[in-house]
Amino acid sequence: MLVPAGRNKWILPRTGKMLVEGRVYLSEKLRKQLGNDTALNQLAQAAELRGAFGHVVGLPDMHSGFGLPIGGVLATDAREGVVSAGAVGMDINCGVRLMSTPFPADKLSQVELARLMEALEQRIPSGIGRSSPLAQYRTGNLEHVMCQGSRAVVAEGYGLPGDISHTEEEGCLTGADPAALPAEAVKRMHQLSTLGGGNHFLEFCLVDRVIDEELATRFGLAPGTLAVMIHSGSRGLGHQVCTDYSRLMLAAAPRYNIQLPSKGLAAVPIASAEGQRYLAAMACAVNYAFANRQLMAHHVREVLSRVVGIAPGDIRQVYDVAHNIAKFERHFGKDVLVHRKGATRALPPGHRDNPPAYRETGHPALIPGTMGTGSYVVSGTAELSETFFSVNHGAGRVMSRSEARKKISVSAMRESLGEVKVNSSSLKRIIDEAPAAYKDIDEVTLVLASIGLTRPVVRLKPLAVIKGEGDE
Repeated sequence: MLVPAGRNKWILPRTGKMLVEGRVYLSEKLRKQLGNDTALNQLAQAAELRGAFGHVVGLPDMHSGFGLPIGGVLATDAREGVVSAGAVGMDINCGVRLMSTPFPADKLSQVELARLMEALEQRIPSGIGRSSPLAQYRTGNLEHVMCQGSRAVVAEGYGLPGDISHTEEEGCLTGADPAALPAEAVKRMHQLSTLGGGNHFLEFCLVDRVIDEELATRFGLAPGTLAVMIHSGSRGLGHQVCTDYSRLMLAAAPRYNIQLPSKGLAAVPIASAEGQRYLAAMACAVNYAFANRQLMAHHVREVLSRVVGIAPGDIRQVYDVAHNIAKFERHFGKDVLVHRKGATRALPPGHRDNPPAYRETGHPALIPGTMGTGSYVVSGTAELSETFFSVNHGAGRVMSRSEARKKISVSAMRESLGEVKVNSSSLKRIIDEAPAAYKDIDEVTLVLASIGLTRPVVRLKPLAVIKGEGDE
């Protein structure tokens, strides 16, 4: 039972085996929308894990997932705590990349928009199970990608040097070791430069509303201009790493006298051999995902240059952020491993871990909404420390996929999309991604902004969306 703790703040009190309390950030409307969702129970279970530190966090997009709820944050003591594959998530380093252009969106004709979509679909396979369109990334040795991430593919000509400095961890999480990858995961390393299915997308959008002029200027986002957002992750590789290591952790936990609250939160000590191998394999998947989005960004530049004549150098990367990841950080004077699942890091101005380009402003945090509504770019404030400098990664589902397929009609979805172009030949095939299946992105974003934890910078409006069919 949530206890009110101020505007948009709730406490999930310690009960039973919980080691720490929960702190949940919801408006009254979003709290009611949770209904019978098991997310709060999952958050309470995460608080039972050995070494849980401070408090567990539920963000405004919170809804049930595998293990830790999506929109959940768990920090564990870096020396005495555990690591949980389920608390990171299936699609390791599923994340978002935003690219800006100086091109006025109102000068983009419907014919050109259709040509852009068609050209990108030819270059970037979408949907589940698709393989890389680039031969060298289908069958070659990809250890350099696992260990170097974005840097590896930029060095091979797929991107600009500035892309690296505008990517979380500069596109490469340290500690990767391809030898730690499960054999089945190695078989699924053929999907670089592919979009995937589920909620993944590539979107052409308009910088529709500037909320903070100073930060928008610093981020290179001018009102009325065309921008591109890419949402994808580590594809089958990351799924396999999570699946296999969750199974391994479930079997190993009793050897470390760890009582697990659920199978989805299977965990082992960070310092254990299993824990170290998982972190090394996870880092491989993280770097693979950074490289995946980097390759797709390269194709975006190619297509925008060819179709509408924007110089590749004028298509700037605003930022690339992960939202399914575990990272060693320092919070409240303690070294911890922060598991963010469906949560994005948002560092405030002056924080030492900001990239140099955003040291003074805090780096952009990207919050995509639905293909019929809009998305936000925000910046974290110092007060965001109470969430371990984490914000929600999107709107969050209000209907399960199966529920959406039953309740939402094709005509209702078509009406909700308005003039937004969608690539799918049949809306019925992606009806579980209809705007009605998600929470209100404006409501969700306002939760943290209205209490001073974030600063909204711009609101983006979708113009055309490429989505892959199938659930990932």
